[in-house]
Amino acid sequence: MKNTMTMTDNRDGKSYEFEIRDATRGPSVVDISSFYGQTGMFTYDNGFTSTASCESEITFIDGVEGELRYRGIRIEELASKHSYLETCYLLLNSKLPDETELLKFDLELRHRSLLHENLKNLFNTFPTGAHPMAALSSATAALSSFYYSHLNIADESGYQEMARRIIAKMPTLAAFAYRHSIGAPFIQPDIERSFTENFLYMMRAYPGGKMHIGINGEQKIKAIEIKALDTIFTLHADHEQNASTTTVRGVASTGAHPYVAISAGISALWGRAHGGANESVIKQLEMIGSVERVDEFIARAKDPNDEFRLMGFGHRVYKNFDPRAKILKTLQDQLKNELNLDSNLMNIANKIEEIALSDDYFISRKLYPNIDFYSGVILTALQIPKPMFTPIFVIGRTIGWITQWIEFKKQKGNKIARPRQLYLGK
Repeated sequence: MKNTMTMTDNRDGKSYEFEIRDATRGPSVVDISSFYGQTGMFTYDNGFTSTASCESEITFIDGVEGELRYRGIRIEELASKHSYLETCYLLLNSKLPDETELLKFDLELRHRSLLHENLKNLFNTFPTGAHPMAALSSATAALSSFYYSHLNIADESGYQEMARRIIAKMPTLAAFAYRHSIGAPFIQPDIERSFTENFLYMMRAYPGGKMHIGINGEQKIKAIEIKALDTIFTLHADHEQNASTTTVRGVASTGAHPYVAISAGISALWGRAHGGANESVIKQLEMIGSVERVDEFIARAKDPNDEFRLMGFGHRVYKNFDPRAKILKTLQDQLKNELNLDSNLMNIANKIEEIALSDDYFISRKLYPNIDFYSGVILTALQIPKPMFTPIFVIGRTIGWITQWIEFKKQKGNKIARPRQLYLGK
């Protein structure tokens, strides 16, 4: 039997054959690249719910089983046994680093974290109070003017240099964007600090490098805080062909500079239906205000005549518990114990979760808590201001975007992204 699918046009009885291509994991695909040529028609798939837009060896998701893998390794293993930098190395090199490789990778990123002096001047052109995502997207695009040679990468060393540079600089860009937004002086990266600790340092430190001073002296960045944020970075590192990654690949198909493609991904991520969702979760928890009001809002969420929707529940791909959310749920409980947290927002979130996981309305609709439901609460516990929730998503996802960009550029025969349409005008 041929590995094909036959489609019949019932208007005239003509049949057409298309190749079926099998995946190593997940559903097979029907190759309809010749569909228009054979039939004179386009396919219609609003939101690309059933369309595979590319071939990839980076990330696998099984939404029914609640499974996520980077380069074949389950996210649970990476989040519990490996650091974010190890995960970055894995995505870039298709293998986890040994001790020497990790040390070299870490040291390189530390030294590449500094910004060109002229780039820092760009932030001063933005108004104080501007959302950090606006400045972050603009500054990332501006990097292409400082490293224009990356437009014509010809070998693996070029890909690695370009990728490591943007991974290293993104936390600095994000921290600078935030500090400018509140009118605070920039804190330069400290190459003696690790990737994740350095970001928290640039967010919190005072000029001269001192952290907050309390009655017990200088407040240090706690190991549990570094571990928590590092885990969040790992969980956000890549997520297959989501809206922002598709944007990055689409821009890559035009031959644009890689940092311009990343800037476009940042802009796509900003939307509240994508990376901005965790900020919306916290705003909603603040609106609910108290545990006593949770039942009222649950009832509103279940009322078909009420436009209110619970943020942080359900997912476009996962029809089971988001595996990233399970990891963050455990992390949230750990933070509550180790940092002695008993915040009002966490109590409200716990009450909502308790009801939703036992209520037939949510269970029957497969509306499980997703990563955004927990990440916002955890970032609040880490004293991260709400406008920085999505920039933190950007920091974690940069490795995924740039790896996807590299994969696209290395593949032969790729064409410029150019969907067609169903025209209904005059």
